[in-house]
Amino acid sequence: MAKKSVPHALSGLVPVVRMRARSIEEPGRVSSPLELLFDLTFVVAVSSIVTQLAHAIAEGHVATALPNYLMVFFAIWWAWLNFTWFASAYDTDDVPYRLLTMLQMGGVLVLAAGVPSAFGEGDYGLVTLGYFIMRLALVAQWLRAAAQDPDGRTTALRYALGIAVVQALWIVRLFTTQGLPFGGQVAVFALLAVAEMAVPPWAERHRRTNWHPHHVAERYSLFTIILLGESVLASSEGVQSIVSAGSSSGEFVLIAASGLALLFGLWWVYFLEPAHEGLERNRRRSYFWGYGHYVIFAALAALGAGLEVSVEALGHHIEAPPVAVAYAIAIPVAVFLVAMWVLYRPLLGPTVIPPALSLGAAVAVLLVPLLTGAVPLAVVVLLITLVIAAVIAVTIVLRRPPTPAT
Repeated sequence: MAKKSVPHALSGLVPVVRMRARSIEEPGRVSSPLELLFDLTFVVAVSSIVTQLAHAIAEGHVATALPNYLMVFFAIWWAWLNFTWFASAYDTDDVPYRLLTMLQMGGVLVLAAGVPSAFGEGDYGLVTLGYFIMRLALVAQWLRAAAQDPDGRTTALRYALGIAVVQALWIVRLFTTQGLPFGGQVAVFALLAVAEMAVPPWAERHRRTNWHPHHVAERYSLFTIILLGESVLASSEGVQSIVSAGSSSGEFVLIAASGLALLFGLWWVYFLEPAHEGLERNRRRSYFWGYGHYVIFAALAALGAGLEVSVEALGHHIEAPPVAVAYAIAIPVAVFLVAMWVLYRPLLGPTVIPPALSLGAAVAVLLVPLLTGAVPLAVVVLLITLVIAAVIAVTIVLRRPPTPAT
């Protein structure tokens, strides 16, 4: 008699469930409680990197800190991405799966602990250790999938091999690039990052994994909300410091309100695009869409740093000039707008926000900081927010269904 399968909702009550590919047509597929718990560790990691970038902006060192930011953020984002897509295809939620996920969570926390030293001293020891812990757990997951899912064995083994080889190269990099100039270290990092991103296409040449389009779209949406939440946290910390110093003013209220409205507007823009529908129709576009979100995510995290510095600039002396602070907000917003159009146009076709609107708004956002000096910084943030509000309003009008003829 064939052994009955265990419903996924009850798999956490069973010690071991055979790991098989989940159906891409599974109805009602949403993030599991374990995935939501896993995401909490990334709140810590993202908060750490946003804080370090905010300090660099305030001190006028953003040009030197930006490469470190992009490199460390890649490690955070790539670890989250790999877990997300694996879980979409092979989540069993049994005891081994949960324990290996806990190990990955520990790796994220180790990585987060290493962010300050990576920024301040260029010491990537802890970051690499945390990344190694996460990758070790992921290799174990893929080996388990290879052993228990015959149909996907070749793909799973390719993933395990590719991840292990590139991880070994990261460790070699840690011990062999110390004498290189900073530009050389960045070049080596970029090459290894490309190698990381080459593993999934190579592994899935034999057979594609069964990731679920609605589940993946929701997971990306939740990470977007985490990043917006970090911006709220960064702004609130700046507000608290100003209030405790007793230096609040009308400009302070305006910048706090405008910052909140800006974050709300970016959230609105992101959810204007039905990603799950596009992924369901165009699964072959998943690499472009999934990888390209690095730009969206990095921009949203950087925006949190810019907002924190803008609030801090009202109550404390900082080294960065006001126009630089304004651009620390404007550039991430403009990058977000352009990236949204670039990523969603191939996925959804002409239903996305029109290019003239997206690109025009990005240009307008980049021009607004030039008003700094003529108007207060808080007004600059308000004007950027109004540009986003205009994008939302015009899009809603354009998408409004026609009124039926009477």
